[in-house]
Amino acid sequence: MTPSVDDQTVSPARRWNYWLGGKDHFQVDRESGDRIAAAYPAVRTAAQQGRAFHNRAIRFLAAEAGIRQFLDIGTGLPAPDNTHEVAQRIQPASKVVYADNDAMVLSHARALMSAGTTTFVHGDLNEPAAILESGELRETLDLKQPIGILLIAVLHFIPDDDKARAVVAELLDAAAPGSYLVATNSTKDFVPPHVAAVYDQMLAAGHVDAWPRDKDVFGSFFTGLEVVDPGIVAISEWRPDREDRPSAAEVSMYGAVGVKPR
Repeated sequence: MTPSVDDQTVSPARRWNYWLGGKDHFQVDRESGDRIAAAYPAVRTAAQQGRAFHNRAIRFLAAEAGIRQFLDIGTGLPAPDNTHEVAQRIQPASKVVYADNDAMVLSHARALMSAGTTTFVHGDLNEPAAILESGELRETLDLKQPIGILLIAVLHFIPDDDKARAVVAELLDAAAPGSYLVATNSTKDFVPPHVAAVYDQMLAAGHVDAWPRDKDVFGSFFTGLEVVDPGIVAISEWRPDREDRPSAAEVSMYGAVGVKPR
């Protein structure tokens, strides 16, 4: 049974689509997006850079690390260069499982499904076991072999640090040695104090729902992993492929890639 689309409640996936210039959003998403952009005008740049980081990380996993299986949780609405498109350009046999809890994402994802190589799980990051045990995942991925776990712009929707760490640990425990974690999280580390204070006020008022983390807390998600160079950095600084990139303050998001030791 397909869950119904709620057009009265803000959807992070649809709001992200709005910031990226997409068309799959409602008035409530646009109002939320505009409210955040008024306080932090660079948010659209952050969204675009998040996508660019995602693409570079996938290319690293597929071309350099030899990963052929991907679990993309909190995938959001389809946009140019989805995970399976980037990975399968490098290795056509790459398999991808997308997971998201947004009904609109589910309806769009069905058009991307390809038997045996790409599928979608209607699941929530807060309940990783349900995703890992789903028939769709088990039929597509072999968890006895290394996988790439993608948590792009989704961990900051879990406000409790311990809960977020537990979710990441559960996913990594189920993954074979040699698996990779690719993750990002918004941060206030790069912005001036007055900008951070405005964000705190909006968070307290419920006008934003992404919980920023400092470098140490974000780094704790990679405990037990070998972090790939250049380490934990602003997403625009992770293996950049162009010189005219935005500053760390313009993206205000950490990103990193780590591998589970063999």
